[in-house]
Amino acid sequence: MERPAWAPRSIDITVPSVSRIYDFYLGGSHNFEADRDAARKAMAHLPGLPKIMQANRALLRRAVRFAVGEGVTQFLDIGSGIPTFGNVHEVARAACPGARVVYVDHDPVAVAHSRAVLEDERNGDDGDDGDGGGVDVVAADLLKPRDILNSPQVERLIDLNRPVALLLVAILHFVDDADDPYRAVAELRDALAPGSLLVLTHASYEGIPLPPERVAGAVDVYKDIRNPLIMRSREAIARFFEGYDMVEPGLVPMPHWRPETAPEDEDPYAFSGFAGVGRKA
Repeated sequence: MERPAWAPRSIDITVPSVSRIYDFYLGGSHNFEADRDAARKAMAHLPGLPKIMQANRALLRRAVRFAVGEGVTQFLDIGSGIPTFGNVHEVARAACPGARVVYVDHDPVAVAHSRAVLEDERNGDDGDDGDGGGVDVVAADLLKPRDILNSPQVERLIDLNRPVALLLVAILHFVDDADDPYRAVAELRDALAPGSLLVLTHASYEGIPLPPERVAGAVDVYKDIRNPLIMRSREAIARFFEGYDMVEPGLVPMPHWRPETAPEDEDPYAFSGFAGVGRKA
């Protein structure tokens, strides 16, 4: 199998990756045959997966614009994946040119490609003070919050004494309860200033227009590639917002969170899972 120039030598391109599968669902080009094969197997059980991922990206963009409108111009995007059109720094900087964004992922391809994209940012003249365009990437794991918060990139670009938008979009459902994702989210929350926002989306059996036993086939595909997909209830997802006041309309299906188009025009699969934004008191 030919290795493209953008793929780090250290990765095994025959092993599927959730971030590259996500890229495939979104119509991206940074995925390999192993990723496409796993995606097709999952879609055989849950054909609406691309629609669900597109709804996630649309929610992310709406939430970023909301944050800027609330005066929050610092973004920490954990589990950021491979940048696609309309990524966080593009959306944030369209609304506020001085916005600062740090992307965090533990997938080597996602990190390498993010760095390539951000190299263009650094070479551009955005009138900043040589800080790399106010955008950078960290190779780190959500489950090790101190590694993220103490990274040189975060220390350089993010002022933790001011409100930050913490983005956990389509990431927590890849963390098993045994790894205590609630602890990691609480540790990140405690490091953020009052007025900070938590933007979260999460997979759930609730809202998917298929019987759970059919969806379970797609869940099994992720289990087979050693990236279990944890389908939590709305109640379990709401626990991640402890210490935050929910922003209206609360924890809802993605098309119902401050929609810019009529929710009834959305694909039925877009209503799979939940999205919410909380504000730290």
